[in-house]
Amino acid sequence: MKSIDSIKVFTLNNSIPMPAVGLGVYQMPNGPLTQRAVDYALRCGYRHIDTAMIYRNEESVGKAIAAGFVPREELFVTTKLWNSDQGYDQAIKACNASLNRLGLTWVDLYLIHWPVHGKRKDSWKALETLYDEGKCRAIGVSNYMSLHLEELLGYCRVVPAANQLELHPYLYNSRIETVDLCRRTGILPVAYSPLTKGIKLRDPLLVKTAGNFGKSTAQLLIRWAF
Repeated sequence: MKSIDSIKVFTLNNSIPMPAVGLGVYQMPNGPLTQRAVDYALRCGYRHIDTAMIYRNEESVGKAIAAGFVPREELFVTTKLWNSDQGYDQAIKACNASLNRLGLTWVDLYLIHWPVHGKRKDSWKALETLYDEGKCRAIGVSNYMSLHLEELLGYCRVVPAANQLELHPYLYNSRIETVDLCRRTGILPVAYSPLTKGIKLRDPLLVKTAGNFGKSTAQLLIRWAF
């Protein structure tokens, strides 16, 4: 079977390779269901798993990784710093707690989940420390719009490797400025909910366009995100 991650790999601005297609585990419960889902995804070829503290399922993701179907070095694991954990000291503790729940000594990408006013600067300084310590191979942000990125670029020592934001054709016009800024500054824009949360999968224009290529609407949206 052709591995999913062999289809496309993006190289982050610190030369770390990131599989383009990842499994997000948002809204999946902590427990055997999520563990089995991640294990199955790995067996199907996924090598990028995306979780977060607020998803409350890092432990299950970690158990699936620990099962050892895929060596840790071949995986790309993303998790995120939640709003209530922002601030320098709190962010350091939160990352260590996430690592403990995952059963890992490092994650491949650690993101600030949302740009919390008054705390995001100290949170980023904490991520830079964690990056220096090797606990995160890359650091980045999520849900940052252009004004947040411009602020961050004004004080950061390490330029974010990625900015994860909801992105698909139906939102692109409201994201153009942010995506362009990311590209100009070497920040990889990473799309979450590329399938529009299922809302637009039966949109007539999308169905027609996908049919012209002999693909499903989901396949078309994933390809667009590349």
